[in-house]
Amino acid sequence: MAPEPGYVRPQLYRGMDHGHYDYQPLNGSRPALRWPDDCRLALCVVVSLDIMEWVTPADGYQLPSLAGGYGPSPFPDVTRWSHREYGHRVGVFRLLDTLAKHGIKATVAMDVLTAENYPFLVQHCQSMGCEIIAHGISASRMISSQMSEEDEREYIASSLARLRQATGSPARGWLGQEYGESERTPQLLAEKGIDYVCDWVNDDQPYMMKAGDGSLCAIPITLPLDDVASLWERRISMSRYVQMVKETFDALYEEGARNGTMIVLNLRPWLTGQPFRVRYLNEALGYILGHTGVWRATGSEIVDWCRVNRLNG
Repeated sequence: MAPEPGYVRPQLYRGMDHGHYDYQPLNGSRPALRWPDDCRLALCVVVSLDIMEWVTPADGYQLPSLAGGYGPSPFPDVTRWSHREYGHRVGVFRLLDTLAKHGIKATVAMDVLTAENYPFLVQHCQSMGCEIIAHGISASRMISSQMSEEDEREYIASSLARLRQATGSPARGWLGQEYGESERTPQLLAEKGIDYVCDWVNDDQPYMMKAGDGSLCAIPITLPLDDVASLWERRISMSRYVQMVKETFDALYEEGARNGTMIVLNLRPWLTGQPFRVRYLNEALGYILGHTGVWRATGSEIVDWCRVNRLNG
């Protein structure tokens, strides 16, 4: 929430050297968070659907270390490209079915090229009750500070307009490709009416950013449990991953008795949707939801609850 006119941030809470939000430590002046029905913990599952383009556009930027296949290969990088498309053809259905088994409606981060080229997937996600949020144009065109402000503004406007055309509804949330942002991205997202952003991974609770009119909410993804970060980059085994999810939940569930907490999982259908992995996801979700006081929520449900009941920032 934007500070009152004349507000001077206490030196104790100076924080980082940017102006996107005020530092508000958990053990400082932050008010206690209460979830619906006095739940201890909110569980939100993001399913990321994006396309690695056959040819990276001349004005595009793609991480050199983009996950998939056996790593970068000479053009055409068939193994990596087709490995990632496994998610669109097979993995997404397995993943969404597993979430539905546990009564979870996914928050689907969908890029423009998926929405435009896979209309069946758009319809399927909508039929499953998923919330579709914006995810840029493609994995080959992520936001970075190499963009000019004019180019980034056009990128965001085009992403939102094209996604709305393909889905029939405006997106309320944003997850950047590979969490990519420039130093001005929150402000540009707020200008276009985005309600929440998932790129900032610095908390176990939502918080308000100082962008636009101050209504942009950060819903931090639990980065250590991001499947690319853990399963791909760190090569953690699935059995250990399940233990990480359980251990994370146990700690946050205990803390949530005093002050509500949140787990936001970011899963890729081409990775976690593989047949040998999905049973482990089922086990982890079963463990979490075997406890009382867990709120299954989409991104929009979380931000709506926080706006009405408690704001911090």
